[in-house]
Amino acid sequence: MISIRSFRDLLRLFFIFRREVQITVVATFAIIVLGAFLLPNRYESTALLLVKPGRDTSTLPIEYADRPSIVMPSALRDPLLDEERMLTGRPITRLVAQQYMEALSNAPKPTGFMASVKGVIRATVSGVIEFIRGSLELIGLVEKRTPEERLAEDLEKNFKVSHDPGSSVMELTFTWNDPEVAQIVLKNWVEQYENERTRTLGRVSLYAFYEQEVKDTQANILSHKQQIQALLDQVGSTSINQRLADTAQGLNDLRTERNNTARSIASTKAGIDKIQQQINQQTRLISSGKEMALNPSRQDLENRINSKEVERQELLRSFKESAPPVQALDNEIKNLKQLWSSQNPTVQRTENIAPNPLFTRLQNILNDQQASYTRLLIQLQQLDAQLAQLEKDRQQALSLEPQISRLQNELDAEEKNYVLYTDSLEKARIDRELDKSRISNIAIIEQATLNPSRVFPKSLLMLLLAVPLSLGVGMLALYLFYLLDQRIHDGDKIEAQFGVPLWSSLQDLETVQPHRTSAFTASLYRLYSVLPLKQVAERGLSIGLTSAHSGEGVTFVVDHLRKLLEDHGHTVRVGDGRPAEPGEIQLIDASAFFVNQQAFVHLRDADLIVLVVQAETSTVPKLQNALATLTTAFKRVDGIILNRRRFEIPERVLNWLSRLRSPH
Repeated sequence: MISIRSFRDLLRLFFIFRREVQITVVATFAIIVLGAFLLPNRYESTALLLVKPGRDTSTLPIEYADRPSIVMPSALRDPLLDEERMLTGRPITRLVAQQYMEALSNAPKPTGFMASVKGVIRATVSGVIEFIRGSLELIGLVEKRTPEERLAEDLEKNFKVSHDPGSSVMELTFTWNDPEVAQIVLKNWVEQYENERTRTLGRVSLYAFYEQEVKDTQANILSHKQQIQALLDQVGSTSINQRLADTAQGLNDLRTERNNTARSIASTKAGIDKIQQQINQQTRLISSGKEMALNPSRQDLENRINSKEVERQELLRSFKESAPPVQALDNEIKNLKQLWSSQNPTVQRTENIAPNPLFTRLQNILNDQQASYTRLLIQLQQLDAQLAQLEKDRQQALSLEPQISRLQNELDAEEKNYVLYTDSLEKARIDRELDKSRISNIAIIEQATLNPSRVFPKSLLMLLLAVPLSLGVGMLALYLFYLLDQRIHDGDKIEAQFGVPLWSSLQDLETVQPHRTSAFTASLYRLYSVLPLKQVAERGLSIGLTSAHSGEGVTFVVDHLRKLLEDHGHTVRVGDGRPAEPGEIQLIDASAFFVNQQAFVHLRDADLIVLVVQAETSTVPKLQNALATLTTAFKRVDGIILNRRRFEIPERVLNWLSRLRSPH
């Protein structure tokens, strides 16, 4: 636990882990140097293949066209991925491995010192690997594989194929320990790919297939036409759809005519009933002439009334109107007038009788309507018979329509197939000739190259970068050591992390030059300033200094603190079991409380409990455990003293830095 606040703290951190960093830097430098000379050389051979668009790389559906010779690749899918998959497939890899093993058995052994050393090392490593593999195969931890399978796997790992997005050029790269072998293997790889691709995509039997399909399609077309003609003969038409349309049109027309006839029958029947009703209301004979005269009875009554009126006038000359003779005469006149008013003014003398012309006309109309009604009934029967026949024909056509439609659809499909097969027959012949001539849409732009310059290891570059890489790894290791280090080097974070104040940090006198002991004295005075000396005169002061383990420096701190207090005129007594008296300071030495149980007894009467921690020896978990123990026992820890703190930067380095910063 160390705080990094300046470059000096970084230097201090470096000197803390100086030995570990040196080992890391030296080991990294040695590994890089040995790798530059001992790592197996790797050489690279490259080749370029152009994939031209064609039927083999088409990604469009078959409905787009009939096997077009050139089709633009789909933007949703890269056809070169299939070619790359074929190139890196296990069948081609096995064939290349077989050829490589045959060539390897006839290859001469390498010459030269470095080649011999590498060969011996390689043989030794291979023997060890074979022994380990055999042992694992014997106990069943790994599966047994042939050398050819292992070589094929190695070849596949060293072979890479790629292409840029939107490009039709495949870049082939093969890495091996010999440039000539890499070139030969890559060349064989391309050859095996072309052979395997031609064999897989070969269309040798395609021409015979299309030829046979054309013949079969012709026979199917003829058979379907004969079946359709036989079914059409049953319905007596050249087309089932036209037959159904004609039947439907006839049914619609007949139904319309039948409805009109039914309405005519209903209206005719209603007219007959109405005419019959009118005939019943008419008479057969009518009067054609009459002779009229005045009614004689009425005239006679009128004469009598007139005579009575005259007689009344004569009576009024002799009598009053209320006289009985006058009233009797008035009653008589009144009765005569009533009788007169009941008589008709005229009477018929003669009358001529003739047939009623309206009755005759209505009778004639009735006879015509009855004849029309009978005709309409006969017409309705004929229409019903025709409708039944047309419905029968329609049902027959409907029963045959699915068969004819199915046959027609099959005929249309067969005709389309015939056109496709006929057009493809010539293309298949061309494809067969192309396969015979080994012509495909894969073109070799660049043959397998011979690159004598190795791609790995770059020995010169590794040697040039050995020092900076080693230093970089050392700095990384230093940072990791800093993160993993749990030791307490200084007390900056003690109070913030543990909640206990740090009273002082005492330097290690063994590593400090005699002329630099002032820092130690200043740390003692800081410890002196923390002590509550005002209560010494009243009730004394008892200070308990303790540590978790022995060797933390409790006795050393007690001795120097006692001398400092005595120099300032205080009465100091090292704890002997008696409580402190007024005017007296007692220092209790209670070290190693984990192994010394009496330390808790001595600390029981202490006014202040101080934990002494040795720098670079105590760790954070140890300090946490010690504080937890003291807090459990006494519910407090008043302070911590960090003892034997070291400033790890050497004196000469500090002097050199001072001279470097100095302007003169």
